Amino acid sequence: MNEIIAEFKNYLLNTKNYSIHTADAYESDIADFVGFYRRFTDNTPTLQDIAKVDTLGFRSWLADRARRELSHKSTARALSSLRTFYKYLNKHKNIHNDAIGLISSPKVPRKLSKAIETTDVADMHDAIRALDSDEPWIMARDWALVVLIFGCGLRISEALSLKNKDISNNTESLRIIGKGNKERIVPVLPAVNIALEKYIKIRPFGYAPEDPLFRSIRGLPMSSRMAEKVIEKVRKYLQLPDYVTPHALRHTFATALLAGGADLRSLQELLGHASLSTTQLYTKVNMAEIMSAYNHAHPMAHSEDNE
Repeated sequence: MNEIIAEFKNYLLNTKNYSIHTADAYESDIADFVGFYRRFTDNTPTLQDIAKVDTLGFRSWLADRARRELSHKSTARALSSLRTFYKYLNKHKNIHNDAIGLISSPKVPRKLSKAIETTDVADMHDAIRALDSDEPWIMARDWALVVLIFGCGLRISEALSLKNKDISNNTESLRIIGKGNKERIVPVLPAVNIALEKYIKIRPFGYAPEDPLFRSIRGLPMSSRMAEKVIEKVRKYLQLPDYVTPHALRHTFATALLAGGADLRSLQELLGHASLSTTQLYTKVNMAEIMSAYNHAHPMAHSEDNE
């Protein structure tokens, strides 16, 4: 089995071009299953044994992970790794196992993001000026990116997919192509226009209409990781919490609108959510913030007995 797992890992690295970190995670998950099988049957499994594992065997493995108090998120990932391994065996080793397809992944509780304090967003401007003072156009780019995500509620991938032709002077709205190739129109605040115009005016390259709007210092299209590093750098400079990320800027946009009275359907449209249930997560966050403020400030919040 070790040779088969090694072949599979090599396939992930060299054919699927997965990162070494991801391939290591797949290898660890499959080794966990093989280790369980060995304990469960008191035998080291062969490839033929792996092919014959039934639903009871897979569910016993999931139950064993639960007894070990491994998280639902970790187990869901491990089951996904195992499914991918069986697909590989089916395609490359003529090993078939239908039982794996009958196993449901454990439900992973949706983690509620945290909004960034608006004062911290404002402080990001001064932080970017201090960090990028040697490269004025990089300073302008980084601030334009922050303001665009925060002001329009874009996903980082949506902001970075914008081209020059998508931006015009004092544009009142942007046409965004989001997940599932779904199109939406988002309004553009004057502050966003000002930041974008300043960046476009002083950047040293990338002027063609089809060129990406945001560029790296070498002139290449800016990647999501580059954008994340911009926020990481600012976060560390301002000593902000770890949850301050590009997505948190989008989240702050949403919670601010909800607090200001926006209805869920309008917010769903602005954020490009396919399902209203995704947008409804923000109501939970907003209510949590309201209750926190209530418990902190209301004179009766800490009364043990008000009879």
